[in-house]
Amino acid sequence: MDTRILGNDLKVSAVGLGCMGFSHAYGAATEDQEAIKRIRAAFDLGYTTFDTAEIYGTAEDPHRNEMLVGEALKEIRDKVQIITKFGIRFDESSTQVNKPLIPDARPEIIRKSVEGSLKRLQTDHIDLYFQHRMDPRVEPEVVAEVMGELIKEGKILHWGISEANEEYLRRANAVCKVTAVENRYSMMARQYESLFPVLEELNVGLVAFSPMANGLLTGKYNKDSKFDSGLDYRSNMPQFKPEAYEQNQKLLQMLTDLAKEHQATPAQISLAWMLCKKPWIVPIPGTRKISRMEENAGSAEIKLSIEEVTKLDQMLDTIGMSEVFGGSKVK
Repeated sequence: MDTRILGNDLKVSAVGLGCMGFSHAYGAATEDQEAIKRIRAAFDLGYTTFDTAEIYGTAEDPHRNEMLVGEALKEIRDKVQIITKFGIRFDESSTQVNKPLIPDARPEIIRKSVEGSLKRLQTDHIDLYFQHRMDPRVEPEVVAEVMGELIKEGKILHWGISEANEEYLRRANAVCKVTAVENRYSMMARQYESLFPVLEELNVGLVAFSPMANGLLTGKYNKDSKFDSGLDYRSNMPQFKPEAYEQNQKLLQMLTDLAKEHQATPAQISLAWMLCKKPWIVPIPGTRKISRMEENAGSAEIKLSIEEVTKLDQMLDTIGMSEVFGGSKVK
């Protein structure tokens, strides 16, 4: 697979693997050994960049995802880039499947988090460490200072901010160079395009999560698709409501038509669209299926022209579509 550079010098695969779904938010967790096998299979397909977080787990095992990623990659650690995150916990008092998030980026919490992640990931360093959400109670300069210390100590190599805005990014970057932001970005969620000029100015990359609108843009779902109301976030996402499928038909048909032109799939076109838009965008679609990993990796081979990307943007500006999940509530 082609590689890309985030920030000054972090080389990553053009498409990364979002590992969350193996143990969190997309139904019952995959059995451990099978999850480890599939994560390793992604490496064999060309993926070198793997995204996890300290909170991606189950009620019984809240840190499960990091442990799976660490076990899967320990024998090839020098050939991969591990991304993980700190700074939020779930509001366990909530009965919602998609529990609200409580940010906590106090320096002592960051220190505790990084040590826990290093142990679970079976590594002595984290390639890219993201603040999972901005904490309104902790100044960005304070967080950035801790990140600088961790870089000097060799515990992390690069850092970034998830769901970052311009002010927070600029203030943090002024203290310690930010390598990337990890923001929600897809054909259905383009609000962060307004941040692109700032990212280019500061030489900050974009790790795009939910790049296929939580799977809707694959075209594999319909109004009769069912999701576990207790374990699957999609059961509560507006783009998967029965009435949304009619609203999104023009969008899905557009993807299908363009996919035929390029001998590709709708999923591949939705990823190729952002890959061809900017050289510093790296999508991290999540999947538990090896066939989907192979399909998603193939998107890096599809070359859309500037004219095609521009035309797609113009169509997305005007085409009708449903609401799309915008993220868990932050308390």
